[in-house]
Amino acid sequence: QVQLVESGGGLVQAGGSLRLSCAASGSIFSINAMGWYRQAPGKQRELVAAITSGGSTNYADSVKGRFTISRDNAKNTVYLQMNSLKPEDTAVYYCNARSVKDGVVAGTVVNYDYWGQGTQVTVSS
Repeated sequence: QVQLVESGGGLVQAGGSLRLSCAASGSIFSINAMGWYRQAPGKQRELVAAITSGGSTNYADSVKGRFTISRDNAKNTVYLQMNSLKPEDTAVYYCNARSVKDGVVAGTVVNYDYWGQGTQVTVSS
């Protein structure tokens, strides 16, 4: 099991910045990748940014150039630096950790996803 605790959300004006933090504990050795998702009212949860254990990163097109995901392995913490925030960035942001394990059938894998409790980010215009 992996436990995730997020912090850093809040209210900010358009053009401002926030940094989200996600501290992982538990079976952290099993984590292959961590990321941030967000869900706005009436919309589906979407991937914002992700980082693998090897340091490779992936971003949603809507945040490229504005958001940066990073990790501090010594602290078992992942960060999301959000700059040039826009009202459309308003959402609940969720930290995710994924463990990839061998499936029962040879050659298959199973993804185990763990989620934080979510932190509200509100950007005013």
